[in-house]
Amino acid sequence: MEKHSRIAIIGSGPAGLTAAIYLARAELRPVVFDGLLPGGQLMLTSDIGNYPGFPEDISGQQLMSQMRQQAERFGTEFLSGEVTAVDITQRPFTLSTSMQTVTADSVIIATGASPRYLGLESEQRLMGRGVSACATCDGFFFKGKDIAIVGGGDTALEEATFLTKFAKSVSVIVRKGEADMRASKIMIARAKSNEKISFIYHSEVVEVLGDRAVEGIRIKNERTNAERVLTVQGLFVAIGHKPNTDFLGNAVELTKGYIKVTNHTNTSVEGVFAAGDVQDWWYRQAIAAAGFGCMAALDAEKYLAQHPSI
Repeated sequence: MEKHSRIAIIGSGPAGLTAAIYLARAELRPVVFDGLLPGGQLMLTSDIGNYPGFPEDISGQQLMSQMRQQAERFGTEFLSGEVTAVDITQRPFTLSTSMQTVTADSVIIATGASPRYLGLESEQRLMGRGVSACATCDGFFFKGKDIAIVGGGDTALEEATFLTKFAKSVSVIVRKGEADMRASKIMIARAKSNEKISFIYHSEVVEVLGDRAVEGIRIKNERTNAERVLTVQGLFVAIGHKPNTDFLGNAVELTKGYIKVTNHTNTSVEGVFAAGDVQDWWYRQAIAAAGFGCMAALDAEKYLAQHPSI
């Protein structure tokens, strides 16, 4: 099945849905591809307390559901499936899933970025129940608790420092020794000077313990193979993110895997825009993604107005 749309949005997280709301209100009837995880990474977040407009915490599922309903109310069409191939070398652009092909005069890519996890069954089972990949998002919920964070780069130490605002203690689990850490010397020194932060070197987490919530982690020493249990109520994973751009191939210019944008949300291909975590490697916040979605929608609307006969 093939259909045509003036504007297609790849991704249905905060960036994609915000873009859809703006474009639908402009009567452009956008088509949104849901992707493998409709609603994006927020669907894995239990409680959100820092999204403006909600005096009480709201679950990620509820927030995304409300945004989707808002987009639908103004005329957005949602298509199930993951875009696996794109052809943006000629107009109209062509987007393909395993089920259908859509052509579009303009495209917004809002596929986000996926946190890198440890790959443990117990980690996935307790996701949102003490396991998190976003200290800024979830740190508030760990007031007075003992928590651990996995990672040896600047991001891990920045998040560890941030978490000390709330936590009783923060244990940083580092696979290598201090001399081999990826973090800068100034970040290591800053973290070591914080009395709430301690380091566990040459170690990896092999199991997250707990039934309904995190109760501890099992740690294995890489040198001795000895295992021990560390009692914590939270585990943060800070080993990097992977932008969801594999399906693009070399279609647009990338920077470290993220889509390179210029002049707000323009990509290297005229008429193709990028919004949210797929191009934002710095902030990675839902409200920032929504803001980029708004910007991309306005940029795309202006582009289509200037090219009515495409």
